[in-house]
Amino acid sequence: MGILGLNDQLGPRGQSKNDSGANGSASDRHFSVLTEESFIQLLSLERRRAERSRRQFMLMLLHVRQALQTKRDGVLQKVVLALSRSTRDTDLKGWYERDSIIGVILTEIDPANIGAALNAVHNKVGVALRAELSLRQVNDIHISFHLFPEEWDSQDKDTPADSKLYPDLLNGDRRKTSRIMKRSMDIVGSLIALILFLPLLILVSVAIKLTSKGPILFKQERVGQCGRRFTFLKFRSMHFGAAPNIHEHYVKRFISGQADPASHGGAFKLTTDPRITPLGRILRKTSLDELPQLLNVLKGEMSLVGPRPPVSYEFQSYDQWHRRRLLEAKPGITGLWQVNGRSRTRFDDMVRLDLEYARMWSPWLDVKILLKTLRAVLSAEGAY
Repeated sequence: MGILGLNDQLGPRGQSKNDSGANGSASDRHFSVLTEESFIQLLSLERRRAERSRRQFMLMLLHVRQALQTKRDGVLQKVVLALSRSTRDTDLKGWYERDSIIGVILTEIDPANIGAALNAVHNKVGVALRAELSLRQVNDIHISFHLFPEEWDSQDKDTPADSKLYPDLLNGDRRKTSRIMKRSMDIVGSLIALILFLPLLILVSVAIKLTSKGPILFKQERVGQCGRRFTFLKFRSMHFGAAPNIHEHYVKRFISGQADPASHGGAFKLTTDPRITPLGRILRKTSLDELPQLLNVLKGEMSLVGPRPPVSYEFQSYDQWHRRRLLEAKPGITGLWQVNGRSRTRFDDMVRLDLEYARMWSPWLDVKILLKTLRAVLSAEGAY
C-alpha cells in the first residue's frame, strides 16, 4: 500500500515535493496520509473486520476542495497537521477522494456512547482547524460522519445504505463499465424473453383467474440493492389473503441455521405449505411463477442474474456480513446458488456464493448461469 509523506503529497497534481524548506517544523514532517487507493482498501478491510467482530467504527470525511482553491499546499499541510493533533495515532487518515475529500477511520467506537464520541471528535477537530486556519478557510471545510454498521430502515424504502461507506463497491470506472454492460444485457434479455413468453404469460394468467379467487399477480415488497425497497412480482401461487406467518417462522430458523433446507423443500420454500393452490404447485415446480419478474428487470429493480431479493422480515434476521450480498450486486431472478444445489443450499453457503458471483462477474458468467438455470428448470431439479 502506498503512503505519502506529508511533504511528498503536497506537490501539484500528485507530484512529489521534497523541498527541505516546505512549511512545517521538522517535528511535524513525520505525519503522513494514505493515498486514495490505499485508504479505500483499508476502509473495505475495516468493514469486514467490523462485520465479524460486531464492533462499530466511524468514517469522518473532510470536504476540503473549496478550502484548497488558494494556497493549496499550505492549507493542506495545516489541515493534515490539525487532524494529526486531534485524532488518535491508531485512526487511519488518507485521501477518500484525491484533492477533494480527506477521510479518517475512527476505530473502536463505543456503541453505548456514539453521540458523545461524535461530538467529542467534532469539537476536537474543529478546535485544531481553527488553531491552524483562518475563519474563512475553516468555514470552507465541511465535515460529515458515517457510522458503520449503519441502520437500514426496513420501514422506509427511500432510505438505502450509506453510499459513503462503500466507495469500493459503488464507484470506480471498472464498476461503472460493468454496470453498463450488465444493464444492457438485462434490457435486451428481458425484452426478448417477454416477447417469446407472451403466449405463456397470457395462458398462465387465464389459468390462475379460472382456478382460484384473487389477483393474477402476487405483489410483495422486497429489499433491493443498497437497501432500496421495490415491489416484487410473481404469478400468484397461493390462496388469496394467505398469512405469511408459516413462511416467516421457517425463514428465520433457516437463516439462523436451525432448519435443514433439504428436509423442508429447500431454501425459503416449504414442501407442505398449505397456502399453495393446486395450480400454484405446478407453477412453482416449473418456475413459471417467476416470469413476471422480467418486468422488474426491465424497470431496473432487478437483474436477470444476481442474489435473491429478501423479504423485509428475512432481511431483519441477517447477520451483519449477510448484508454484503445486497451491496455487491443487484438482485436477480436466478443466481449462482440456484444452479449449485438450487433449493438445497444452506443460507451462509448461499451468501458466500452470491459474494463469489459479485467478485467473479463477467458477461460470460451470466450466460453460463442462465443456461444452467434453463436446464435446472426443465429438469425440475430442486424445485418445489
